[in-house]
Amino acid sequence: MQKFLKPVKSLSLHLYMRDHQIITLKNGIRVLLKPVKSQIAHCCLIINAGSRDEEVGEPGLAHFIEHLLFKETEKRNTNQILNRLEIVGGDLNAYTTKEYTCLQASFLKPHLERAMELLQDIAFFSTFPAVEMEKEKEVILDEISSYEDQPEEAINDDFESMIFSGHTLGENILGTPASVKSFQKKHLVNFIAKNYNTHEIIFAVSGSYTLAKVEKLVDKYFGIIPENKSVKIRTAPKPILTQTKRVIKPINQAHCMLGAKAYSIHEKQKPSLLLLNNLLGGTGMSSRLNLEIREKHGIAYTIESSYTPLTDTGLFSIYFGTDTEKVNKALSLIYKELKKVRENKLGKIQLSQAKKRFIGQIALGEENRMGVLISMAKSLLDYGKIDSLKEIYTKINGVSDEDLISVANEVLDKDNLSLLLYSPEESN
Repeated sequence: MQKFLKPVKSLSLHLYMRDHQIITLKNGIRVLLKPVKSQIAHCCLIINAGSRDEEVGEPGLAHFIEHLLFKETEKRNTNQILNRLEIVGGDLNAYTTKEYTCLQASFLKPHLERAMELLQDIAFFSTFPAVEMEKEKEVILDEISSYEDQPEEAINDDFESMIFSGHTLGENILGTPASVKSFQKKHLVNFIAKNYNTHEIIFAVSGSYTLAKVEKLVDKYFGIIPENKSVKIRTAPKPILTQTKRVIKPINQAHCMLGAKAYSIHEKQKPSLLLLNNLLGGTGMSSRLNLEIREKHGIAYTIESSYTPLTDTGLFSIYFGTDTEKVNKALSLIYKELKKVRENKLGKIQLSQAKKRFIGQIALGEENRMGVLISMAKSLLDYGKIDSLKEIYTKINGVSDEDLISVANEVLDKDNLSLLLYSPEESN
């Protein structure tokens, strides 16, 4: 119970870096401070526990817990949780991924302690009352139905299920109606006990604060959390055969995804594939796929590629939506572009332009301070360190034309690409 916990001397290590400081508490929780001169502040709590850590038969549990954290704690009801920051103009939110759970808050500078105490309360002292669990099950069932009505979203989940078949990475983060209905409080409590390792939790703050102020508050609120050294074993998904699958759905337009497993966050080829992905179908209208498929041939309104590196694997994919009769033409053009990057080296000017565009997009992303803070916290969790922008740019600039050719041939070989197609129902 919270009232029986006594603050302990918790600060064991301080690291002073270029633009941030790191504090490690004796219970293992690490605290990241990124000083920024602003009246707006942000903080987040990143927990190394996501949907891939669920037991067999429990898909959706991590996401369900994230929802329930907002419902009741030992000292607050739902309204008190939701109003705690909103009453001072702040914002509270959360999300779940395959590997992480993230709680985040944005607020005016004077309300740091209010935000910090609230995140501590919901993350570590939620009570999961039965009545709230039943209500939230209905909410999530509606969320699942909503996604099924959005083929451009649903196809992502189904494609991951294809690529990571038989592995928890292939399970839908939302779960299934059957699994969600089956959850009991014991499932939530067991998942937290097994996965909320305090040595794999990062609390991060971005704002106009001194280290001394943050140190005092984290000692007060996070220093009292009992140490949890639970060990989870994540197994990498096994290789699978290339698949092609067509699904008939009551939709008006065809939706398609193709891709393959890719590099993990720890593999040296990651920067090369990040650059290649940006060149092919990343952010911006000048990507090769967008210029060829949309601008030149007018086939698809949306075409994009994505590379998601995970701790022990990764996924590269291309998505587009178009009229059914144009699918084969679109695929032919896509395969043609992929063949180009496998066989033709970029010229010196082309490579330089690709790097400048990618670096510029990263620099512009620095305007999203919450996004930057979460990225830094995840980097600390994954690598034990945070690269500066200069170090990130150096890695991108270090990618050679040979690197791009090598990565393209390893990941984008047509024979290695799986394909999932959503097709409209046949007209009578």
